[in-house]
This record gives sequence, C-alpha cells and structure tokens, in this order.
Amino acid sequence: MRKIYLLAAGLLSMTAANAQVTFGDMQNQISRSKDGINVFDVQKDDREFKGLSVDLGGAFNMDFQAINSFNDQPNSFGEPSNITGYQLMNTENNFVLPAADMTIAAQLFDGVRVNLDIYLASRHHNETYARGGYLQIDKLDFIKKDFLADIMKYATIKIGQMENNYGDAHFKSSDNGSTLRNAFVGNNIMNAFTTEMGIEVYYNRNGLVSMLGATNGNLNQGTQEVMYPAAPGANTVVSPTVLAKLGYDKQLNKDLRVRLTGSLYHNANLGNSNLYSSSRSGFGFWGVLNNKAYNNPIYVNPASTKPSDLHTAPANYNSKSTPEATFDPSFKNWATSYMINPFVKYQGLEFFGTAEFASGGDKAGVDDKRTVTQYAADLVYRFGKKEQFYIGGKYNTVSGKLSNADAKEVTVDRFESSIGWFMTKNIVAKLNYVSQNYKDYSQFSGVQSATNAAYVNNFYGGKFNGLVFEAAISF
Repeated sequence: MRKIYLLAAGLLSMTAANAQVTFGDMQNQISRSKDGINVFDVQKDDREFKGLSVDLGGAFNMDFQAINSFNDQPNSFGEPSNITGYQLMNTENNFVLPAADMTIAAQLFDGVRVNLDIYLASRHHNETYARGGYLQIDKLDFIKKDFLADIMKYATIKIGQMENNYGDAHFKSSDNGSTLRNAFVGNNIMNAFTTEMGIEVYYNRNGLVSMLGATNGNLNQGTQEVMYPAAPGANTVVSPTVLAKLGYDKQLNKDLRVRLTGSLYHNANLGNSNLYSSSRSGFGFWGVLNNKAYNNPIYVNPASTKPSDLHTAPANYNSKSTPEATFDPSFKNWATSYMINPFVKYQGLEFFGTAEFASGGDKAGVDDKRTVTQYAADLVYRFGKKEQFYIGGKYNTVSGKLSNADAKEVTVDRFESSIGWFMTKNIVAKLNYVSQNYKDYSQFSGVQSATNAAYVNNFYGGKFNGLVFEAAISF
C-alpha cells in the first residue's frame, strides 16, 4: 500500500517539477463518473495532444446489508442418518467490508495511452495488487505522421492484461470498488468476467460496432508447464481464447438510442479457471446460504439407512456453497459462449437485456457437451433535470445441468429493484431489494473422493432476500 502512495506522490511531484508534463489531459478515455454510464467498448474524441500527461483516479464503495437466507434442509433427518448440528447461518444487519480501486494512467504520445488498474482493497487478497494494465493505441503517428490515418480514425488497438470485452453486460456491472455504473447491487448470476493477457482490435464507424480479440487463456500468468491429474483425454495445454463482437449502435435522434450486439467467447483447452469463475472481487450479496461448521454423518447412498453405508466426515466439514451466490457452470476441457445484448434508451427510459448461451466440456477428461442458458432484463428510468435520480427493476434467470449425469436441470432466478440518487456526477447512493431463489437442487450433492460420499446441499430449496444500501464514489 505504501508503494502505491509513493508512486502517486512521485507522479504529482513530477508534474510540478516539469512544465512539459500536464495532469489529466487524456485522450479517448471513458469517464469514471456518471458521464461514463452506457458508454460501451471504446470511444474516440478530438482532444488535443498536449504532451506527456498523467492521470490518477479511484473508486470506493460501502454497503449496509440486511439479508436473510433460507433453505429446505431440516436440522436432522432421523436415525440413523442424523446430521448433527447442521444450521444455515444468517447474517447480521451491518456494514460489509468496503472495496477500493485506484487507476493510474498516462498519455504517452498522440493517440497512445497506458492504463494501470489496481485493487487497493478486495476480498480476494489482503494486500494491494494489480487488476491489469494495458496500452491503448488510437493513432499510429509514432510510426509516421498520419500513418494509416484513414483506418485509425475508426480503429483502436488494446494490448495487455485487461478486462476482456466479451458481451456488453460487464459494462453495466460492479467490479470491486467500481460500482457507480451499476444501477443495481448484483451482477448477472452467471457473471462473465475475466482479465487475461491479450489483444483486442476495434473498428467502430457510422453505427457499426466490431471487435476481434485473442488472449493466452490464462487468468494468472506464468510459464510453468500445465499439469492435470491423470484422466482419460485430459488436456495438457492451455489454448488461446478467441473473442469477437459485432453490432449496431446509433443515436437515431435526440431522444432515441438503439444498440444491439452479439459476442463470442471460445477456448478449446481451458486452464484452471474459466470465464465464469475469474472474478476476484465477487459481487454485492455477502455471506448468503452458508452454514456453520458441524460434524456431518454422510453416506454413499443418501436413501440408505444401513450402518455400513454411513461415513462420518471430519470435524468442521461444511456443505459446499459459494460465498457470493453466483452460478459457475464449471466447464472443463473447452468452453464456448454467445451473448446477445439489446439496449434501448428513449429519453430517460432505458432497457438492457442479456441472452447468453454457454456450453463446455462436462468435466475434466470428458468432452461431452453441457449447456447453460441465462436471460436477464433490466428497466431503468432516470429523471430529474440532469437525470440524477433513477428507479429500476431487473429479472435474471439461469438454467442448466451441473453435470450431464444429473436427472434435472437446476434453475437460479433473481429479482432486484433499486432507487438511486447521484448527489454529484461522482457520488451515488442506492437502495436495493433482492430476492434470489434456487430450484431443483438435490438435497445431497457431490462426491468426496476419499469416501465416495454425498454432502448436504445448502442450495436445496435455497433462497435469500433483503435490502442493501450502497454508497459509491468514482473519480
């Protein structure tokens, strides 16, 4: 943390010491304030290059949560298959751990900008760490004055470790301390977010939206050989990820804007993470559907009452659940996802939708296809002289099998409503109601390799609901 402060102080002192260095004169930068809401992909502006310039920004949020969790698991199941001490835990009505980000940027040359994004405080690490850094090239004048100027007037190149541009939903989502652009508190239940080393090339002209990109397929960079547990057909390499987007975005008149895009994500040989398990900051609803530690008699066959079929788990063995209550399809070997996003804004009324179709290898070493679908729609009405107030509602549902061997698909659905007030362009306060439900999850789930035994599933008849008050600052 101290190093970050020293770096910021050094940049500021450099600005003061050298008259040729300015502060905040950035080209083609999407605003981190309210002005950046509904700005997708990249943008071009005609800001004059004034020499080397530096920029320092940040984001911070603070949530007060009042949410309760429920499921259909009884505290015991009758002798001899008691589950001793099982209890689903609720959360206190209190503040949760705040999150904070920092952005350090520099305009290095006419049409060339660098960005360094930092998580100052997040749930994934105790220490400050880099979220990513990338170079954005909007002109090639560093090669030769006006080199390919007719093309670069509409094209942009991004290179580095960055948030990869799959779909449009991530532009309206929360990311650690950066939650100002999200009208709600939660992201999509199946949250597509990853930061990988790669390149993206954009060409946007007269309403055309297009992007083609590729990454090395790794969330956590390294040169070590990939080693997987022995399994028939298991992958021993990680393939590049291919990204693509094509669409239309046009302000038809002063009142009406229409946007429609389709996006592709594909990886033929996945590493140890995937598109839906790569968020390091989670999202807005904390500690839901968790249980206290307990001594759990579990068994090979949940329907059996034979003593020979009983196995006792170690002390403090917990049921499996995800602390952020997202849905991760856990694809292995390969994965392909398509996302379609319509966006319509008429005066203060906004509609944004997501239709997502994800498929991948069923499990490690097995290439059989498994598919999960997601639909989401939100409606937001912004009002006031500067649209500083808003009210909105969002519905989101995800359905799919956790394994091809399962008899049924599971479904997770959520409803959110939110009211918000932008006190300034950089400060928003929002009050959010959430209700999330889990359907067709089995009472017992999973297999322990050591005992070949099932465990109690917290998502069986699971649901949580309540209120979250969030205050967010971004500059």
